Amino acid sequence: MNNNSIQEDVFGEKKLVDFKLLIDKMLRNWYWFAISIILCLFIAYMYLRYTAPIYKTTARVLITSDKSGGSGEGELAKALGGQFSTSSSVEGELEILKTRHLMEQVVRQLESYISYYHKGQFRTIEMYKKSPFKLRLLESVDSVSRISLEVQLKDNRIILKNGDVVTKANFYQPVFIAGLGKIQIEKGIGNLDPESTYLVKVSTIPQTISALTGRLQATIFNKQVDIITLDYISEVPANSEDILNNLIEAYVAGNLQDKNRIADSTIAFIEERLLYVGRELGDIEGNVQSFKQTNKLADITAQSSQLITSTGVTTDELSRVETQLSVLASIERYVNNAKDSERVVPSGVLLDDPSFSGLVERYNSVVLEKERSSLTQTEGNPYIQNLNSQILSAKTDMLAGLQNLKRTLTISKSRLQAKSSSIAGKVREVPAVERTYLDLARQQQIKQELYVFLMQKREETAISKTSNISNCKVIEPPISSGAISPIRSKIYGYGTIFGFLIPFLIIFVRSKLNTRLISKDQILNLTQAPIIGEIGNSSSGSSSLVVTQGARTAISEQFRALRTNLSFFLKDSEKTILLTSSMSGEGKSFISINLAAVLAISGKKVVVMEMDLRKPNLSNKLNLQTDTGFTNYIVNENLTTEQIIKPSGTHDNLFLISSGNIPPNPAEIILNKRTDILMNDLRGKFDFIIIDAPPVGLVTDAQLLSKYADLTLYVVRQGYTFKQQLNIAQEIYEGQKMKQISILVNDVKNDASYGYGYGYGYGYGYGYGYGTYGNEVAKSSWVKRVFGK
Repeated sequence: MNNNSIQEDVFGEKKLVDFKLLIDKMLRNWYWFAISIILCLFIAYMYLRYTAPIYKTTARVLITSDKSGGSGEGELAKALGGQFSTSSSVEGELEILKTRHLMEQVVRQLESYISYYHKGQFRTIEMYKKSPFKLRLLESVDSVSRISLEVQLKDNRIILKNGDVVTKANFYQPVFIAGLGKIQIEKGIGNLDPESTYLVKVSTIPQTISALTGRLQATIFNKQVDIITLDYISEVPANSEDILNNLIEAYVAGNLQDKNRIADSTIAFIEERLLYVGRELGDIEGNVQSFKQTNKLADITAQSSQLITSTGVTTDELSRVETQLSVLASIERYVNNAKDSERVVPSGVLLDDPSFSGLVERYNSVVLEKERSSLTQTEGNPYIQNLNSQILSAKTDMLAGLQNLKRTLTISKSRLQAKSSSIAGKVREVPAVERTYLDLARQQQIKQELYVFLMQKREETAISKTSNISNCKVIEPPISSGAISPIRSKIYGYGTIFGFLIPFLIIFVRSKLNTRLISKDQILNLTQAPIIGEIGNSSSGSSSLVVTQGARTAISEQFRALRTNLSFFLKDSEKTILLTSSMSGEGKSFISINLAAVLAISGKKVVVMEMDLRKPNLSNKLNLQTDTGFTNYIVNENLTTEQIIKPSGTHDNLFLISSGNIPPNPAEIILNKRTDILMNDLRGKFDFIIIDAPPVGLVTDAQLLSKYADLTLYVVRQGYTFKQQLNIAQEIYEGQKMKQISILVNDVKNDASYGYGYGYGYGYGYGYGYGTYGNEVAKSSWVKRVFGK
């Protein structure tokens, strides 16, 4: 990468952001920041003074699970084989706490649909439980409309204003108010102030419920703990605490009501069943008594019980043997169906024969061993052949054992069947009367046990009902913390931030919208052309010549510094300086005449050429005649160089060549061959030639004259030249269209906006005036210094 590309990269980066200028502007306008911050802090103070604070009231409740039916429904559920549980998840209880039904109970209990306020000059304050009067609705609250009443005390009578309607009443006197029906005003806490105005706001029940529900928040912070946090936000902490307390009470009452309702339903069901079972038990007992009396029966319970027991035992043994035979037949079919295939046989533990189970286990183990070995060995392997022999032997032994076990079980079955037939014959010998008696006795016992069970559960349910408690336990009663809004520290913090941001944004936006050159850094960021010097703002009024013999002003010293800087740009043989700019009004003529004057004072012979042929004004500033000048010399070949050179009248070494008559074709005049002759003559007669050329951004005259120049001074004016116009200087610099182009900054104000102030230590400061060439001279008063920036 060459040096030019590196320079272009650095130049491109410098164009991004001008932070230095922005910071300088902020520092220069520090008083606006101070004023803005003080004003915003005052606004924050007034906001805090007249804004009602908002408080948050918090309560925490623990929800316990009903693991056992405390109201008796759990025992009944067990008895009936069902589940009647009222326990629910914490999420479900949370949703119950947020229902409108519970909030409606709170609204009606606290009469939250009526609010009382004291109307102040800047702020209206709610009087919760402190109102000197109370509004009583004598008709149904469900029929009222939303309304606001203004209440005053005049001449010992109460004045009620509903818009334009005024109603007068005494305490406890019923009156009719549209939208409310009949009401009366009752005395409250304290006395009505005749000098004060009060407000009564009445809302409908649904509107009040919606308003209160919107301020309620119910959350579960930890899913592993059954705790619900209730938060209520309002301007009156006492009202918030009452609302939460009543909400919890309504929830507890509703929970107990549900439990008691289930208990009552259970008791009613048990009593109904007791009546029915009691009638059945009485009927059966009567039948038993009549049967015994009719058949003259004694105690046959022991005999009947023994026969029934023997029958059951024999039947169980016979069933077991038949089961064994069935399993044995299944295994036999399984083994026979396998034929030559080798399959694992079901376990012999299903049969009560350890020896046969051992044979099955042996067979299965050999088969599994062969399956594992077959993965790595072939059928021809001796080991596999040995396993085949073992499988065949085990299978033969297993089938033999199976046949032996089958014969044994068949013999046992025959024996048990014979025994069962014998017992059955004995049972048939029992008289039919005794069997009937046994049936009646069994029915009697069943009904009696059911009746006793129901009696017991009725007593348990009644006892449990008296000990019912809610599953909600308040672990942290409602308590209000400090104000959550507005927070003083935050409001003052916001006031400080906004107080800083407002002037910052104004300065930033003005800086972004400003298209004029303000600072030296902007010039350096927009062009690579060097800056040869800076000329300060002139406070000399209409005077164009500010450099005179012996002058020690700041601007004179700046021109002397410019004269010194010329030595770094011009060689000994170079003497022609061309001045141009982007547009008219940037001070080329002012710079030209004063630069020529400072060179003349140093003993150099200097001539200034007024080459702005379209709009000449240098001669007028020096009060010189313009009848014979450059254009006359070009068109009249009889004129000599000495005839158009005129003394300036300001210094013996300073001369002027005016533009002459304004031509219709300035470019062609400049291109005339006599221009070359004139420039050659001037180089021989003068030490310095200063060409005051027209703006290069408007016409091409300056570029045509640049071939005679050894140095080009591109004049820019602070606060006047557009930023984008420096692209012209940059393009000339990059394309080398003019020789040694340098930037000369004019009309620099003595403040930090340019990047630095200027001064030379002479014990005095320099003016703050603005404008060159007859512009208004600024007053260096403190008003200008503060508000004129």
